[in-house]
Amino acid sequence: QVQLVESGGGLVQAGGSLRLSCAASGRAFSSYALGWFRQAPGKEREFVAAISSSTYYASSVKGRFSISRDNAKNTMYLQMNSLKPEDTAVYYCAAGSTYGSTWKRDYNYWGQGTQVTVSS
Repeated sequence: QVQLVESGGGLVQAGGSLRLSCAASGRAFSSYALGWFRQAPGKEREFVAAISSSTYYASSVKGRFSISRDNAKNTMYLQMNSLKPEDTAVYYCAAGSTYGSTWKRDYNYWGQGTQVTVSS
């Protein structure tokens, strides 16, 4: 089992950058598939990025966001550049066993989320 805690959210102007962190506790962090999802008000939670031996991105963030993980620190990151108002959402990190999955159902563990607000 793994516990996840996100941090790094906040308010930023359009065009700005933020880096989200996801700190994990529990066993075997390096063995988990990891991903980021987001949920805007009134919308479904959607895939943002995932990492295994490769990285995977939603088309809406490709080229602007970068996912990475540091197994020695039990931490995953999401570097977000060139932010747009439509990136405003609560961002969640998730862990599961299906590497590179874009499906919520493949992730068993979730953090509590961190709010990202991008002003125009």
